[in-house]
Amino acid sequence: MATLAPASPAPASPPPARAAVVPRPRNRATGEPPLVRWALVGVALLFLALFLVLPLVAVFAQAFERGLFAYLGQLEQRAVFSAVRLTLLTAAVAVPLNVVFGVAAAWAITKFDFPGKQLLVTLIDVPFAVSPVISGMVFVLLFGAQGVFGPFLQANGWKIVFTPLGIILATLFVTVPFVARELIPVMEAQGRDDEEAAVSLGAGGWQTFWRVTRPNVTWGLLYGAILCNARAMGEFGAVSVVSGRIREVTTTVPLYVEILYNEYNFVGAFAVASLLVLLAVLTLVVQQVAEWRSRRELASGAPARTEA
Repeated sequence: MATLAPASPAPASPPPARAAVVPRPRNRATGEPPLVRWALVGVALLFLALFLVLPLVAVFAQAFERGLFAYLGQLEQRAVFSAVRLTLLTAAVAVPLNVVFGVAAAWAITKFDFPGKQLLVTLIDVPFAVSPVISGMVFVLLFGAQGVFGPFLQANGWKIVFTPLGIILATLFVTVPFVARELIPVMEAQGRDDEEAAVSLGAGGWQTFWRVTRPNVTWGLLYGAILCNARAMGEFGAVSVVSGRIREVTTTVPLYVEILYNEYNFVGAFAVASLLVLLAVLTLVVQQVAEWRSRRELASGAPARTEA
């Protein structure tokens, strides 16, 4: 009697081939050997240490050369308060006006097509191409006593050159590009689709800007305003020409530092200069926070966000 042979076990299927593990490069932009990378990093750090950190340390070393009380005594001078007040006033006027102009110019250039668009872009860059001293001389030629508009202004009781108003105008000129040049690339990358969709749904111009465009350019706008503020407080060339350097009247902090240095008051000059350094450090901190927030939003895809 035939018996059924036990069924042979089915051949086991071969285990799936394991994908080869490819080591991921660790944040390498190039395939250069480690020695080359570290050499480049060392050169960059050495350059920054020699030409950035060391001069800043020297400013504070000279400022405190005669001790803390001498340092504070130099900062308690009435001329220092006047220079700081005029510097802050100039920045307080120049930065908001440049923010308004920069937003309007960037909006017009990136969202509309019109004749002379490229000319407008070129004109925005003029302050970058012209020396600040030349910019100051232009204001003297226009608004000085012998300038184009000088006699008319004087006849009507107006004086611009050698007054705080001339300093503000010169600062406005040299800081025009900062906000616009920061916003134009951001708005170009954003495109027009969101704005066109908002308009098609019945949104007005202000609603489109405030609820659609503004949330995507907030940090770019803040970054441009920070750069504009730093330039406004530290401007020397154009302001030096139109100010007349009248002590306690038309001396900003950079101008007063030069006045003290020329009078051989080195401790006073470096003490006042340290105020500019502290303002610059504060500006850098705010700038780094703005950049960090901007990168964080870009990484999370937040730039496409629009307000409800």
